[in-house]
Amino acid sequence: MTDIGIGIVGGGYMGKAHAVAMSAVAAAFDTALRPRLEMICARSAASAETYRAAYGFARASDDWRKLVADDAVEAVIIASPQETHRAIAEAALARGKPVFCEKPLGATVEDSRAMAHAARGKVAMIGFNYIRTPASQFARKLIADGTIGEVTWFRGEHVEDFLADPDTPANWRTRGPANGTMGDLAPHMINGALGLIGPIATLIAEVETVHPRRPGGAVDNDDHAQVMCRFANGAMGQMYFSRVGHGRKMGYAYEVTGTKGAIRFDQEDQNALHLYLASDPEPIRGFRKILTGPAHPDYAAFCQGPGHGTGYQDQIIIEARDFLQAIATGKPVWPTFEDGLAVHEVVAAAQNSAARRAWVDVPQPNHIPEAAQ
Repeated sequence: MTDIGIGIVGGGYMGKAHAVAMSAVAAAFDTALRPRLEMICARSAASAETYRAAYGFARASDDWRKLVADDAVEAVIIASPQETHRAIAEAALARGKPVFCEKPLGATVEDSRAMAHAARGKVAMIGFNYIRTPASQFARKLIADGTIGEVTWFRGEHVEDFLADPDTPANWRTRGPANGTMGDLAPHMINGALGLIGPIATLIAEVETVHPRRPGGAVDNDDHAQVMCRFANGAMGQMYFSRVGHGRKMGYAYEVTGTKGAIRFDQEDQNALHLYLASDPEPIRGFRKILTGPAHPDYAAFCQGPGHGTGYQDQIIIEARDFLQAIATGKPVWPTFEDGLAVHEVVAAAQNSAARRAWVDVPQPNHIPEAAQ
């Protein structure tokens, strides 16, 4: 066993999730590399020290440059605002340090392109946790194995309601394109679509601000968007993203139809996958609810009981395992920075399409590594 010093930039919502994951991953998966919580960075010295004491880091700093340059920090996790991602990632990669960056990859598609370029030949992953549930991993396997035949249609959505009330005051989420629905929520489902079905070749989109003014100021980014697309394999697709969808708390959901069957999934019921097989006898032909258990990918690391379920934090622990595996083997594990760029190219194409009110082609990154098995 070899330990590895972990530095995390950002101590808030995702910073805490990654700190907890790095504390638990070796016990859950018996990883070859054993994380050591070396340093955490936050905007102020006081908040950094608070996070250090709460999460168990050895040291704290209010300067990410000190964290990246520190020899005891051997791998860097970026959980800070999007506009900081590029500078931190480029600095860490230039020092030969593996990097895990929360989505979206960069604040702009130009940032993402630069980050993907800087990461070529190096260990660099992006955080798309929802596709890592045992149910969605199993869905990927069913599709790849041809269980539902040739995919003909995909529908995906990521809908939440945290800004559904027009009286919710303006805040950081209502400022800047990177914090709008296309920058914040859409990347998760776009990554899911790319992981389940494959590259998107062309699309047409509408992007809209439902509540242009809120208490405290104007809203300068989007509330919801819809995309109709054609995948490179010929399948048709449609996606919807919203932060103003009343009643949805984690509406990451998809349906996949093939020539031999279909799959349905909803993150609000993340431990179940619904499968329809056209080959079933007529009396029992219908969607069956499959409760995840130890027979499904990565479930047994957390629980031995079928149907008992995994949760949000477990997705982040699976990400941590993948990151450590990539470092230990030196081989890319999906999703890499290249995959993060692929998502951002779809986002940029959708925004371009909405502005032009026309179908547009989606640029394709040069290489997208296969997922680790």
